[in-house]
Amino acid sequence: MTDPLFGDDLPPGHRSGFVSIVGRPNAGKSTLLNRVLGRKIAAVTPKPQTTRRRLLGIKTLEQAQILFLDTPGIHKARDVMNERMVERAWATLAEGDVALWVVDATQGLSGADREIGARLLAGRAQVVVALNKIDAVDKPSLLPVMAAVAALLPGREIVPISALVGEHVEDLLGVLTARLPEGPRFYPADELTDEPERAIAAEIVREKAMMETRDEIPYAVAVSVDAFEEKPEKGLVVVSATLHVARESQKPILVGHRGARIKKIGQAARVELEEFLGTRVYLELFVRVQDDWNKHVARLRDFGL
Repeated sequence: MTDPLFGDDLPPGHRSGFVSIVGRPNAGKSTLLNRVLGRKIAAVTPKPQTTRRRLLGIKTLEQAQILFLDTPGIHKARDVMNERMVERAWATLAEGDVALWVVDATQGLSGADREIGARLLAGRAQVVVALNKIDAVDKPSLLPVMAAVAALLPGREIVPISALVGEHVEDLLGVLTARLPEGPRFYPADELTDEPERAIAAEIVREKAMMETRDEIPYAVAVSVDAFEEKPEKGLVVVSATLHVARESQKPILVGHRGARIKKIGQAARVELEEFLGTRVYLELFVRVQDDWNKHVARLRDFGL
């Protein structure tokens, strides 16, 4: 088979399609996406609802190209921003050829999990279950969780994995590949995402801000990249980004004493940006108050939510 878009020779029976990753917050969906790609494109923190919008990850194998759609965690939304996140997650589910339900093995099946499972059962998409975080539990304790999932979704394949250390992730890819339709590639083999580099840069800065502020203001922070200039003659990329907070009182928390906290955020983000871009990075950060940005639809749209 010859790929009609890129002219590559593809093996007989080559498969391609979309896999929508769904699950509760902190089940490890973004960690799994980063593990599959072998490179970090999705923000990961211990805080729930770190993922705020759909993110495409492209995994090209010899026999298949799997297009992963990472989604926000499904939870009971209590404000406009979270409502939009959950709506986006369910909408993305309809785009997939396969639904990959990621379940946290350390937590068992909660009521929220059972609601997700019931909705998946009623839907038309094929469903594969990834029982994640098996590195953190004794193997015998997985059996009742697997039995509960099997009772909820009869006949669906359950693959115990650890996204953190990579255990059985290759097995999961094989299961997903077998459920995709035959077809050519959608993207060149060397692409990992359709996200522009400046969008990934914004995610990296937001992740570092969330990690640094911990329980103080992580959900009130959004990031916009105002400038992204490549200077190949200097082996340098210049990035200017603004961290937006929802209230005036949050600005000094983010800046820190004499700018210590924003400097620390910038240093951590620059290191990761240089690794991602493969070049030196000059990163400049600003903090701006956008009153209640997380409660207004127009501003949420500005930040891709």
